[in-house]
Amino acid sequence: MSGTDIDVETSTGVRMFSFGDAESVLNRRDLLNNVECRFEGRWFEPPVPFKLLGRALHVQPHHESAIRVKRNLLVKHFKPSRLLSRTAFGKFALDYLVMGNAFLEEVPNIAGRTMRLDHSLAVRTRVGKAGRAFFLPDHAWGGFGQPHEYEAGRLIHLAEPDVAQEVYGLPEYLSAMQSAFLNEAATLFRRRYYINGAHAGFVFYLSEASMDQKDVDMVREALREAKGVGNFKNLFINAPGGKKDGVQIIPISEVAAKDEFLGIKGTTRDDILAAHRVPPQILGVVPQNNGGFGDVGKANDIFFANEIEPLQMRFLEVNDRVGEEAITFEPYRPMGNAVPASSPA
Repeated sequence: MSGTDIDVETSTGVRMFSFGDAESVLNRRDLLNNVECRFEGRWFEPPVPFKLLGRALHVQPHHESAIRVKRNLLVKHFKPSRLLSRTAFGKFALDYLVMGNAFLEEVPNIAGRTMRLDHSLAVRTRVGKAGRAFFLPDHAWGGFGQPHEYEAGRLIHLAEPDVAQEVYGLPEYLSAMQSAFLNEAATLFRRRYYINGAHAGFVFYLSEASMDQKDVDMVREALREAKGVGNFKNLFINAPGGKKDGVQIIPISEVAAKDEFLGIKGTTRDDILAAHRVPPQILGVVPQNNGGFGDVGKANDIFFANEIEPLQMRFLEVNDRVGEEAITFEPYRPMGNAVPASSPA
């Protein structure tokens, strides 16, 4: 028996309950195992693997929701152009928010001028020396096939600046990933605890001398009938002259109340929201006090001005590259106005 297994003696034999180690979406040691952009002969590898950042998007609901609400607001106000469709911009924006890097390819027409901008998946796009860039298809990861090299000067790279290197960007939420992993670990532990069935049992300790075997059988039958549709029924026992501790209910799952589950979930959630700077009411977080979070309209107005508009300005840098307005945005309408914010301009 391993150190995480527990044997419980029952009337039908021994039953083993396993409390195995939780398996994380992303191992914490793998996230920050690179401290520089390694040169692989033709391209540089990113300091944090893009594939792991993509998997970490699903590590915790508030982390993913905060990213997607930013993407949704950007897409909502984006005005499609002849060069860039709304779908391509949505992919471009999501890559930037998740990976800290986003790529667009300038597809030329027969005259050599830019006909459209196509999204290049960041998780497989690599930057080389002297302006070279490559796209790594699926089979290239296993050593088969050849990566595609983009035509020189045709790939637009938008990166969130990193203080340690200038080849790739890094997402701004990395400081909160330890909290996100702790949040996930707490959830996985609770899930495994429930799956093992340890939450459902209790020990019914009966030492009352005034009760004979017939009474004991009746109590056992009443407990058996309390399962299924008839669960949560009350049980009445009358033992005149009995002792105070003659009948005891000892919950097996009492340890569940001591693992600080709610405290961990709440604290790590606050860390994640602080890193993303998204008001909790926009993400649907339920307030824990009677005062609530305040006016959601005002919170959204401040959030849009402080977070979404700076992101829009970053995306407008694409226009400088292509020489025309490939990316433009509808003006934001404050939610306090009589006209709904979702109405087009």
